[in-house]
Amino acid sequence: MIKTEPAALPAATSLTRRNLFALAGAGAALAAAPAAATGFGKGFTHAVASGEPAAKSVLLWTRYVADADTALTWQVSESEDFARAVAEGSVTASADRDWCAKGIATGLSPDRWYFYRFVAPDGTTSPTGRTRTLPEGPTQRFRLAVFSCSNFGFGWFNAYAHAASANDCDLAVHLGDYIYEYARGIYPSAAQTDPGRVIEPATELVALADYRLRYATYRADPDCQRLHQVLPMISVWDDHESANDSWKDGAENHQAATEGDWAVRKAAAKRAYREWMPVADEVYATYQVGDLATLFKLDTRLEGRDQQFNLAEVMAGKTDPQALAAALTAFRDGAWANPDRQLLGAAQQDWLAEGLAASTAKGTQWQVLVQQVIMGNLRTPKTFAEMAGSGLPDFVRQRLVSAAAASQVGLPSNMDAWDGYPAAREKVFKAALNADANLVVLAGDSHNAWAFDLAHEGTPVGVEFGGQSVSSPGFESYLTFVKPQDLASALIAENSQLKWADTSQRGYMAVELTPAAVATEYRFVAGVKQRSTQLAGTKRVASAKGSRKLVV
Repeated sequence: MIKTEPAALPAATSLTRRNLFALAGAGAALAAAPAAATGFGKGFTHAVASGEPAAKSVLLWTRYVADADTALTWQVSESEDFARAVAEGSVTASADRDWCAKGIATGLSPDRWYFYRFVAPDGTTSPTGRTRTLPEGPTQRFRLAVFSCSNFGFGWFNAYAHAASANDCDLAVHLGDYIYEYARGIYPSAAQTDPGRVIEPATELVALADYRLRYATYRADPDCQRLHQVLPMISVWDDHESANDSWKDGAENHQAATEGDWAVRKAAAKRAYREWMPVADEVYATYQVGDLATLFKLDTRLEGRDQQFNLAEVMAGKTDPQALAAALTAFRDGAWANPDRQLLGAAQQDWLAEGLAASTAKGTQWQVLVQQVIMGNLRTPKTFAEMAGSGLPDFVRQRLVSAAAASQVGLPSNMDAWDGYPAAREKVFKAALNADANLVVLAGDSHNAWAFDLAHEGTPVGVEFGGQSVSSPGFESYLTFVKPQDLASALIAENSQLKWADTSQRGYMAVELTPAAVATEYRFVAGVKQRSTQLAGTKRVASAKGSRKLVV
């Protein structure tokens, strides 16, 4: 059963901008447990959401379950009493789209907060949401709340709760792994699963109905609903919205012999995502924040990505240190360096290069990549095996030795990140330098917090802020033999681009853009096993405009 409203977080009695963050959501509709094929009851089952903001428009989302297709009216107002609608329209909630409905409100004013709602034919109204348009022209400040890797079973989405309660950001950004596809008891294991956070369906997600029900489970979470109600969101999918370590033609967690055609599964995953999320159908897109920033939403996962390399296969059978080093060196100089390997795909890469040039040409001050995986160089510390001490199982120690061996020849450990596609990364860096961009890269995926200086052949390119996960565990859960602060220090010592790291805490990033600087406040929640808005601490990392360097 899904818990919805602990007494510790009372619902608000008013929807003013000051206290809208405390809104509980859809009232009684939130408390409903999954009801077989129909999901979560009837009526407005999952509150509201907004996304795809522009200077004069925004996309609105709701879900309304009925016995037949139902026409809903949406309304946008500058006041919470909806005394005057500034925009209004109609959308249809139908079974074909899992009862999810979207409308696009146009003709709005730039840089303004609005309230919105949906109205059913019988006069029933959805919960009221709050959204905003992007600024136009000179802009002095804009703040993003940046999230990634929200695993329902591991604990509460306290990062969402804090961002909503802080009420100090203009836009939510989700960098992917909004849901996870695993069967119940896999990730997290049965022992790791919070007893109040049981996912539906119990099986792994393969068919469209599976993905839909998993979204229904996640979107019933009260803090997920609250975040969507108070902020518009830009979101991108990563791998777990489809299957672990997915690429354009397959995934590590897809077995064609038992799970069918990958193209069918991928299409189902995309369709459910587009139904349940407040997103348009474009895979990649730009969002203009006045003259302050261009946000480039990228897909590094399903459209253009070639299959990931597997270092274990490169090292298989190489027990002799010299043979191991030779195999790794041959791989480094051959397949890994292949200039034709793609992560974005040629079409998206060309689009990005053109967009970076156009953004700087019109005087936009920051170029921000909203994307999934870590771009900075990250190698395993060569002393990792020694740091582990004695008492480790032989197979664990051998893995550490192998990772250190890869590092000895200059190879990274995570072939799923940009590190596994160095030629593709080089193309992005060259495009940014050619455009004279003030490049800021946002990344999720790794569950840990990172801050990188990015450089190409010694020339600074930009900075990267890698966000810690909302609830998925980080290095602290499986590198238990080393203290987090020692691990961070070793990683920084090994990797010249890495300027700061935290490998043991959950939370989100508050990224502030001004004409003078970009600054990220890493906000660490006190934990995820109890629902709370308490922070354990923060860390601020900044970069002055034009420096392409971090100040930690």
